[in-house]
Amino acid sequence: MTIKGVQTGASKKIRLRKGDKVQVISGTEKGKGPVEVMKVFPETGRILIKGVNVRTKHLKKTQENPKGGIVKKEFPIDASKVLLFSESLKKGVRIRIERKDGKAVRVGIPCGTRFD
Repeated sequence: MTIKGVQTGASKKIRLRKGDKVQVISGTEKGKGPVEVMKVFPETGRILIKGVNVRTKHLKKTQENPKGGIVKKEFPIDASKVLLFSESLKKGVRIRIERKDGKAVRVGIPCGTRFD
């Protein structure tokens, strides 16, 4: 089953977590970073990033919001459009998973920076 072109049966493996610093590598927001991940949606393979993919949303008048209005809001982007930000290299890096004492640790490929 698909929802807007995204498969719902198998979830993507996302190696990002809430609070990670990332750099956007493609799209209209390319080059933006380091920015913080606010939420991860593993079932759709998307992430919500602070200050990235901001759109204007028109709100209807309701009892809670009697005036209605226009609000700027962040929308999720695909997780493949970002890289984890390395402080040592000052840029986004690909990562690999290493096992240390039974725990999975994320490690930057070019620099060896540990992110956990």
